[in-house]
Amino acid sequence: MALSDDVRIALDGKWRHVREQSRKELADLDLAYDHDLTLDEARARVLEQMKKLVPTGIPAAGFRVESGGTGDPGMAVTGIEMLAQFDLSLMVKAGVQWGLFGGAIENLGTERHHKAYIPGLINLDILGCFAMTETGHGSDVQSLETTATYDLATEEFVINSPTPSSRKDYIGGAAAHAQVAAVFAQLITKGENHGVHCFVVPLRDDQGNDLPGITTSDDFHKGGLGAVDNGRIVFDHVRVPRENLLNRYGQVDQGGTYSSPIESSNARFFTMLGTLIRGRISVGGSASAATEVALSIAGRYALKRRQFGPEPGNEILLMDYRMHQRRLLPLIARSYAYRFAQNQLVARMDTVQSAEEPPPPHQQRELESRAAGLKAAQTWHATRAIQEAREACGGAGYLAENRLTTLKGDTDVFTTFEGDNHVLFQLVAKELLTSYAQEVGGLDPVGLVRFAAGTVADVVKERTAASQLIQRLIDARPGRSDDNHDLLDRGTQLSLFEDREEHVLETAARRLRRANSGDKAEAFAVFNAAQDHVIRAGRVHIERVVLEAFTAGIARTESPEAQELLRDVCSLYALTSIEEDLAWFMGHNRLADTRAKTVTSLVNELLEKLRPHTLTLIEGFGVPVGTLNAAMLDD
Repeated sequence: MALSDDVRIALDGKWRHVREQSRKELADLDLAYDHDLTLDEARARVLEQMKKLVPTGIPAAGFRVESGGTGDPGMAVTGIEMLAQFDLSLMVKAGVQWGLFGGAIENLGTERHHKAYIPGLINLDILGCFAMTETGHGSDVQSLETTATYDLATEEFVINSPTPSSRKDYIGGAAAHAQVAAVFAQLITKGENHGVHCFVVPLRDDQGNDLPGITTSDDFHKGGLGAVDNGRIVFDHVRVPRENLLNRYGQVDQGGTYSSPIESSNARFFTMLGTLIRGRISVGGSASAATEVALSIAGRYALKRRQFGPEPGNEILLMDYRMHQRRLLPLIARSYAYRFAQNQLVARMDTVQSAEEPPPPHQQRELESRAAGLKAAQTWHATRAIQEAREACGGAGYLAENRLTTLKGDTDVFTTFEGDNHVLFQLVAKELLTSYAQEVGGLDPVGLVRFAAGTVADVVKERTAASQLIQRLIDARPGRSDDNHDLLDRGTQLSLFEDREEHVLETAARRLRRANSGDKAEAFAVFNAAQDHVIRAGRVHIERVVLEAFTAGIARTESPEAQELLRDVCSLYALTSIEEDLAWFMGHNRLADTRAKTVTSLVNELLEKLRPHTLTLIEGFGVPVGTLNAAMLDD
């Protein structure tokens, strides 16, 4: 077996069979985006492609057996991620239908909703959309303005858009195809607002016309995702039966009395959102998949394109230039790191969501935090890496026929949907700082200040405790003096990442504790002044988590040759991360001047060592050459 095959097997992880199935079956479906189609033609085509996915079993995998699915959450997420290698419009369209809309029905509804909707939405007899975001509110979901007011006389909920900013916006499926919406609105009964809940609201009749009280419109052209029919929805006192409330976490009886198994409105809200975690995991994984495609294209181009040279007529490959290695190989290394972290995240999600009993709250919230942070890291990496890949291919990279501009446009929105990345890193830090406080503080700055732990140093050490493997590596690292410790030693790298995280969290908590928790204005001001610090805490936490996931992934790799290669790739990820943050490591006396200079020289040594393995690493991504669809790679 070739070394690239061993690397690919290691990188594919637990759901390798799903990836292999997708590479074979999806390649036969002609899923490449066609730039010559009109908006309507592209939208119709992607809907037809979705129908071809139903027999693969991927749509059904995301739903429990008792609901009509096959109960394999890991397969569902991995299958959606694999679509991103072919067409991101198809990935988003499928994610909205089976992940967001279907996920809302299954996770927020009860048996009557499952029977009524899930079989039909799996086989596409029912086309749905996920109507959460409004023109005026995106990340701040608790402040949505759409209302659902219970009418005691008719036993109906009245769904209404009371303000221009309450219009549902950017909703995939709303412009053309969706027949039904999962609508998030403020539940009001007997004059009391019980917070945001989800309702099933029909949108169109069998001929595709808006139903009475429904006004849909089209977002038309966007920066990418041309085949996704994003649109807007306005509700004018639309009535739906009481049973259309997805009532797993909140119920209204015939008399209008509200009840919930979760007393705290904050806890209830975040529990509801937490059940929809697959969408966030899929976005991060799909961003990584698209990045791997871009780097595969740019890397292969660099292995065939020649420019300049030591003498006329003797041009050399782009990949032989140190600067080109600097541009692409660290991005490839980071993509490897994120794939191992994604594999670990999906495995955790599958364990939690496949369990018969609900997981302990801290496990669910740790999963949500990990998903939020990785999504932010992966999508920002996609934006950066795809742009670098485009530039690395010169003018050829700017041609649509070479796909990089399409990948760039299609992934750009990933940094802001399923949560703005800055807000997501803030969420990560909040979970760390509050040490999983029993009362959910949400993203409220005052709550974040109030629950900042008084003994953060101890909390961080406990919360960041690694597996036995990671701890052994840290314990076995060379001496800690500048002269002795080896920056290529994994234990040293892990220790540097952990030490940085601990320090950033401690100092962030110290800044937040300056506020008088009883004074909301002061607490908000303190939080606002420290917000950049808080977000940094989330970022360095995720970098540490990713390094640990990469290290664990290497340990699970069966081939010794693949292990050796992956160790160097992992060191390149670790050292380029340190290099990018050298100012912190030097400013906080973690690296002296001489050792800081060593980081750069070691990175260059790794680049030279990995250059002969460039094609192996590209092939390790597992993107079939025939599906790259980049004309410049054709001989």
